[in-house]
Amino acid sequence: MDPKNIWITFPELLIWFPLIAGLVAFIIRREKTVKAWAIIASFITLAISVTSLIYADAGKYFYYNNVSYYWLQYVGSNFSVGLDGMGHLLTALTAVLFPVIFIATNKTNYKNSNIYYGLMLLTQSGMMGVFTAMDVLVFYIFWELAVIPIYFLCSRWGGERRIQATFKFFVYTFAGSLLMLVGILYVYMHTTGTDYASHSFSMNAFYSAILSAKEQNFVFWLFFIAFAIKMPVFPFHSWQPETYEQAPASGTMILSGIMVKMGVFAVIRWILPIFPEAVNRFDNIVIGLSVIGMVYASLIAFKQDDLKRFVAYSSIAHIGLMCAAIFTKSEMSLQGVMVQMFNHGINIIGMWIVVDLIEKQAGTRKISELGGVAHKAPVLTIFLVIIALANIALPLTNAFVGEFMMFSGLFKFNMIFAAIALLCIILAAAYTLNMVQKVFYGEANLITEKMLDITFNQKLVLTVLVIFIFLFGVYPQPVFELTKDTISALLVRIK
Repeated sequence: MDPKNIWITFPELLIWFPLIAGLVAFIIRREKTVKAWAIIASFITLAISVTSLIYADAGKYFYYNNVSYYWLQYVGSNFSVGLDGMGHLLTALTAVLFPVIFIATNKTNYKNSNIYYGLMLLTQSGMMGVFTAMDVLVFYIFWELAVIPIYFLCSRWGGERRIQATFKFFVYTFAGSLLMLVGILYVYMHTTGTDYASHSFSMNAFYSAILSAKEQNFVFWLFFIAFAIKMPVFPFHSWQPETYEQAPASGTMILSGIMVKMGVFAVIRWILPIFPEAVNRFDNIVIGLSVIGMVYASLIAFKQDDLKRFVAYSSIAHIGLMCAAIFTKSEMSLQGVMVQMFNHGINIIGMWIVVDLIEKQAGTRKISELGGVAHKAPVLTIFLVIIALANIALPLTNAFVGEFMMFSGLFKFNMIFAAIALLCIILAAAYTLNMVQKVFYGEANLITEKMLDITFNQKLVLTVLVIFIFLFGVYPQPVFELTKDTISALLVRIK
């Protein structure tokens, strides 16, 4: 097709539609109406994402998936957005999870609901921008824009200690962003060009930046710390459990289901191709920190009595494995990370939905105060057991494929790291099954006696997640096909 006949592309639609929908939500005053609008808008975004997957072949449909507008020409920045395999995967994850979150939390009433749903949709727009940016300055702007709405969501609709938690979250992310900005400007000045105006923020210019090994070693950490905070990776993780605990349920779902993937995505998109020599120099340090974080988070999860903190620490362990696998720089590990980014989002959202349902009915998240939920909510228990088994990577569930590939790459890289990381599989099974036994089995008590089973909407969203769990557990090939070209192009740059 003639590019002149294409008046708007898929990445533009994925960014601008939720942005406009969010702005419209601000002016809708009736709570019931704004809820319906948010759900409808999220389904339209999902339809756009699904349609974009049909045109995912970059060779045939390049002009559907890439666009670049003149923007800040003097500094060498264009508004360039596009969808490669990894971008398709993560925009699809974002598009799938937002309607799931809206439907799962539909019964929750929020003060100033129009502002709440407007901020939610603006968060989705910002994350879509991060996953589609092909210009580093555009990436940085969307990186910040994605965080601002979630900050206000957590600080306005969070728990009793929400101000302290969100302040800590802000300080961590703002400090990381400043470091990344310094790194971006440094690399920008080393892109091709002899004068200020000929430098460029484009992805290709940054990939071709002329940096000595010593310069790479320094700038690498400016980028990595920013992304490690977002994932988070030990020892940059301490903001996460408290923020997850104090955030509203939907905010926690966004933070752990999608926003942490921004950090994993950014490491693959920007660090590996721009700083290959530094990656080779510091791979053992990063993998070592990631593995330490996995063991640390797994052991802390054992001692948690709060369900939100329990899920938060289990998430740190899973993200640590992804970070370690990336720095093995093997094709199998990177493909495993691609699969696991999507599957972790599905599984962790399922866990948060169950935690939210228990808290709303029982009035508590304390594991020690619960018990016998299976007697009162058998359907919820079935869903939880399936999601919990997927979370510990049981064969035939979606997480098994990704974890197997990541551990294979880690084993090939360093058997000691792999052996220590493999302990976390045993620990994950132990603390997860221990939680299931304490919360759902045994005798019901005065708190759980009043619980009811889940409603149709809740069954619907959990059924969708369970379908994904088994579908990608049995047949993950579509993800492999979608991301193989992205990984091949990346490996050419780093080896």
